[in-house]
Amino acid sequence: MCGIIGFVGREQAAPILLDGLERMEYRGYDSAGIAVRSETKGLQVKKTKGRLKVLADLTHGGADLEGTLGIGHTRWATHGEPNDVNAHPHVSENGRIALVHNGIIENYMELKEHLQKLGVTFKSDTDSEVVAQLLEYHYNECHNMLEAVGRVLRRIEGSYAFGIICADYPNALIAARKDSPLILGYGRNGNFIASDVTAVIKYTRDVAYMDDGEIAVLTADSVDVFDDELVPVEKKRSTVNWDVSAAEKGGYPHFMLKEVMEQPEAIRKTISPRIKNGRVVLDEISLTEDYVRELSRIFIVACGSSYHVGMVSKYNWEKLLRRPVEVVLASEFRYCDPLVDEKTLVVIISQSGETLDTMAAMREAKRLGGRTLAIVNVVGSSIAREADDVLYTWAGPEIAVATTKAYTTQLVLMDLVGLYLADRLGSVEQKEYDVILSEMQQLPEKMQQVLCHKENIQYFASRYFNHDSIFFIGRNLDYAMGMEGSLKLKEISYIHSEAYASGELKHGTISLIEQGTLVVALGSYGPLFDKAMSNVVEVKARGAEVLALTTENFREKMEKTADATIAVPVTHPILQPSLGVVPLQLFAYYVALQRGCDIDKPRNLAKSVTVE
Repeated sequence: MCGIIGFVGREQAAPILLDGLERMEYRGYDSAGIAVRSETKGLQVKKTKGRLKVLADLTHGGADLEGTLGIGHTRWATHGEPNDVNAHPHVSENGRIALVHNGIIENYMELKEHLQKLGVTFKSDTDSEVVAQLLEYHYNECHNMLEAVGRVLRRIEGSYAFGIICADYPNALIAARKDSPLILGYGRNGNFIASDVTAVIKYTRDVAYMDDGEIAVLTADSVDVFDDELVPVEKKRSTVNWDVSAAEKGGYPHFMLKEVMEQPEAIRKTISPRIKNGRVVLDEISLTEDYVRELSRIFIVACGSSYHVGMVSKYNWEKLLRRPVEVVLASEFRYCDPLVDEKTLVVIISQSGETLDTMAAMREAKRLGGRTLAIVNVVGSSIAREADDVLYTWAGPEIAVATTKAYTTQLVLMDLVGLYLADRLGSVEQKEYDVILSEMQQLPEKMQQVLCHKENIQYFASRYFNHDSIFFIGRNLDYAMGMEGSLKLKEISYIHSEAYASGELKHGTISLIEQGTLVVALGSYGPLFDKAMSNVVEVKARGAEVLALTTENFREKMEKTADATIAVPVTHPILQPSLGVVPLQLFAYYVALQRGCDIDKPRNLAKSVTVE
C-alpha cells in the first residue's frame, strides 16, 4: 500500500526522499509528497496528485528544498479523494508539525469533532490530518514532542505507521508503528525510516524492524526506541542480504517479466536447502511427530494469490495427509467463528508478512488456541515474528504488484511442507515420496524449458488481447491454477476474467458462452484429462474459441479440438500447477503489453495491503 520514507543526517534530504519513494512505486499510489525542515526556511512541504515524476519535476529532483531532515509519502486513497490537499504529508494548523501516515485511524471522526469544537480548522478529508492536529494540541500542552506523540498514541484507535518532524526539533525524526510495517535503517551519513527495505537498500543494509506500540527517535548519529510507556527498548538489528540490483530491472522492460524469468532460480533457492539425503528437512520449525499425529484439522488462511496457493495445497495436502484441510480468505476468517483448538494447525501465507487481514486472522487463531505456521518471503516481517513457526520462501525482492515468483515459491514450499507432514504421519508410500521429491528437484529445469518458448505465448496474446471477457475452466488442481491465471489477467490487463470449475458450467455459467467468447481450458491434471476434454467440446459447441493448456503427453489429443494449445513438460500431478501457472503469467503479461497497460503498477492495486 502507501509508502513512507524518512531521513535525518548530513546530506540534503529531499533527493534521498524522492529516490526512496521511487523505489516503492510498485506499492501503488495516487499522490506523493515530501516535507523537509531547514534552518532558514522552516518546514517546506511539496505534494501533488499523480505520479512521483510530477513531484520530482515540481522540486527539480528535490534540489529546491534545503535541509537534512525530512519525510516523504506515496498515498493510496482511503479517506478522501486523490488530490493535492489530501496528499501527505499533513501539517498541523500552526505549520510546525508535519506527518506521514500509513494505516487507518478508526476513531478519527470522534477526534476530529472534538478538535473542531476547540476551534481547529481542517483542510483535508483524511483521517491522517486529525493526527497532525492532535499532535499540535498535545504539544502545546506539554512542550515535549516525544511526550506529545505518546499522548496521541494512547488516544487513537486503528493501525498506523507514522513519520513525524517538528520545526522546533531541527535534528530529530520521530516514528511510531502499530499493525503497519515500519523499519529503521542505520546509515553512515544518517538514519532512516521506511515502510519497505527497498527504499533504503541503496544507502544501508543495517536495519531493525519496529514492533507494535514502539516509538523511535532518530538523529543523524543515533536511533533510540521506546515502548508505549516511553521505556527504552534495545532493538535487534538485521542485515539485508540481497543486492540493490535485485530491486532493479536489469535490462528487462518490466519488473514483472524479470520476476517471471527469475522463477527457476527462486524455486531452486527455496527447495535446495530443505532436501538432504533424499528427505525433506525443515529444521526451521518445531512440529513434533506427536503433535502432527494429533492434528484434527488444518486451516490455510491467505488473501489474493496466496489464497490460490492455499487452494492448490488443499487438494495436495488432503491427498498426502488424509486430514481435512479448509482454505479460508483471511478477511473472512475472524468473522466466521472458526473451529480452532489446540489440535488445529493454521497455516498463514503472506508474501510481505505484513498483510493486515492475514495478520489479524493469525492473531485470532492464536487466541483460540491453534498453532500457527507462517509462509512468508520477508525476513523479520510482522507475521514472521508473531507466528509459532515460520518458513521463508527465498524469492528475493518482488517489485511488480502482480506476484509471480512469490506465488511459485510459496507453492513449492507448501508442497515441501505437505511431504514433510505426510512422512511424519506415514500417510504417503515411500515410492511416491521419492518420485515427488525427485520431480521437485527437476522443477527449475522444466520451468526453464517453458520460459524458453515464451514467444509462442506472446503470439497467442497478440491473437486474443482484444477480448473483453475471458473464462478459465478446469477441474481439481487445474481449477485452482485457473483462479490464479484469471487473477493475473484481470490485475494487469483490466479484462473481465473469471475462473470456474468445469463441472459447474452446466449449472449456469455456460449461459455466458457465445460465439467468439475466449475460454482458456486447462487440461494439465492427468487423472481428469478426459473430463477436461469433454468440457472443451461443450464450450466449442456453443461458439467459444478455446486456448488450451495441457502437458506434452496430451498435446496431440488437445490440438484435435482446441483452437490453440500451449503444452508444458510433464511432472508429478501435485507439482503440475507450478509449471502450468508460468504460461498463464506470461499470457497475462503479453496481453497487458498489447493493451498498453501499466504492467508493474496496475490501477487501484497495491503490493502489500496493510489496511482492512
